[in-house]
Amino acid sequence: MAYHLALSTCVDLEDINRDAQIGKCPAHTMLDVSRLLKAKINQPSQDFSLIHLVPAKILELYQYWALAYKVSSTLTKNDVIFCTDEQVGLPIAALCGGREKGPKVVLFIHNLNRPQGRLALKLFEIGKRVDLFMTASPQQADFLRNYLDLSENRICLFPYQPTDISFFMAKPASLHKSRPLIVSGGLEQRDYRTLARATKSLDVDVKISAASPVQSVNSQTFPKVIPANMSYDYYDWNSLVQLYSDADIVAIILYKNNFQAGLSTLFEALACRKPVIITRSSGIIQELIDAKAVWGVNPGDSDGLRQAINSLLKSSKHREALAEKGYRLVHERYNHHVYVNALVEQLINV
Repeated sequence: MAYHLALSTCVDLEDINRDAQIGKCPAHTMLDVSRLLKAKINQPSQDFSLIHLVPAKILELYQYWALAYKVSSTLTKNDVIFCTDEQVGLPIAALCGGREKGPKVVLFIHNLNRPQGRLALKLFEIGKRVDLFMTASPQQADFLRNYLDLSENRICLFPYQPTDISFFMAKPASLHKSRPLIVSGGLEQRDYRTLARATKSLDVDVKISAASPVQSVNSQTFPKVIPANMSYDYYDWNSLVQLYSDADIVAIILYKNNFQAGLSTLFEALACRKPVIITRSSGIIQELIDAKAVWGVNPGDSDGLRQAINSLLKSSKHREALAEKGYRLVHERYNHHVYVNALVEQLINV
C-alpha cells in the first residue's frame, strides 16, 4: 500500500524539523509518520490569484475542496489517505471515499457532534465513504457509532497525545517571581471567567498564554473586566516552556464540551512537571483525574477551583506528588514517540 497524509494547514515540515532540532519549537508528528510510512504529504494551497480578496471562511473551503479534487484524480485502491481532521477530511472523503477503485480513507475526528458536522455527515454520506474513523474522545466515538450506525471495527478510540517531551521539559524558574503564579493557556472552550472569579481575591498572579481575548473565541471566554492580577499575552514556544516552568500551578478551566478540549495544554504542563487543575470531562481527562495525576474540578465551580488552588499552594508535598505522577504518565504513554508509533501501526492495519 502507498500512504498519504492530508493536513488542514499549510506548513513547512522540514523547516519545523530544523527548528525542532535546535530547540526552537516542538517536533511535528506528521513528519515522523510520513518518514516511517514513506507517505506523501498533501496540504492545502494558497497559490491562486486575488487570494487577498477572498474571505477567510470561503478561502478555507476552497482550499480543502481543491485539495480533495486534486488527490481524487490520483489515488487508487492501492492507497491509504489519513486526514488529520474533519476540515480537510470531509471533502476528501466526499470525493475519494466509497469508490470501487478508490483509496481507503482514514479520518481523525475532533468535533463533529454539532449542527454543521451532522449536516455534512448526512449531505455527503460520509458514513459510506470513510473506512476508519479515529478520535481521542469517547463522546465523539459514541456519536459516530449511533448517528452513522457504524460497526465497532470502523471506529478507533485513539487515547494518545503527541507531546514532544524533548522540547517540553522543566527549566529553572525565573528569579523575578514575587508571589505564586497560576498559569493557563489556549482559547478553545476556555472559561477564564471562572478562573478570574476563583483567583481575583487570592495573593497570586495569573498569566494566560493567549494572543487575544477576541480572536476566534466568543464573548464567554474572558471576563468583561480582566482582574488586576490576571494577564494574557502571546508566548512563543520557548517563552511558553518558561511560563510553565515558572508556574506553581497550571489551571485549565473549560466549559463543558464533548471533544476533549485542553489536552495540548494539559500534557505540555505535565511534561514540564507541573501540578495541573483541570475541569472534569470524560476520556483521557477523567482517567488522569481518577489516577490522581491531576486535580479535577466541576465546570463553572469557582469556589471549588479556589479551594483546589489554596490547597495545593499550602502543600508542596501534594503539588510535587501530582506533578510527578503526571510527568511519569506523559513519559510512559502521552508523548510524541508513542503517538507516532501507534498511529503508524493503525494505518498499516487499516
